Amino acid sequence: MSKVRLTGGCQCGAVRYALHSMPAKPCICHCRMCQKQMGNLFGAFAGIPQTDFELTRGELSRFQSSDLADRVFCAKCGTPLAFRYLDGSRISVTIGSLDEPEQMRPLAQYGAEGRLSWLEEALATPATITGAGDTQADMRAAERIHPRQHPDHDTAVWPSL
Repeated sequence: MSKVRLTGGCQCGAVRYALHSMPAKPCICHCRMCQKQMGNLFGAFAGIPQTDFELTRGELSRFQSSDLADRVFCAKCGTPLAFRYLDGSRISVTIGSLDEPEQMRPLAQYGAEGRLSWLEEALATPATITGAGDTQADMRAAERIHPRQHPDHDTAVWPSL
């Protein structure tokens, strides 16, 4: 295997993976299938040859979303993990499932016909840091949040929640 090792996994930790090559062209896809898979405004993916993808824990679940591709996810928590062509030559992991998504700046956009007309405007709206709401009630609510998600790194075992 290569010296490249990027890791990622699902929210609950049941599925973990490693990439053994650097994705050449991370991208955003605005097509309706990617919006539905992510339950979001677009999908963000980093693709590599299937031979450079290693499943290090758990099992991948698949939904065949078209005659060309599967959508890959964790059956335990539902985290979208990848898009995979059925021919098996490439797999594109979701950038958000990487342990260090900051490393995967998208270099291309696809599915422009599905891009929401108000996306740029929405991204330009004011932003706040989680837990730094405008009111004392917002701050108290944030203090009560106790995340149950797996940490952004490999662990020896899958934590029981």
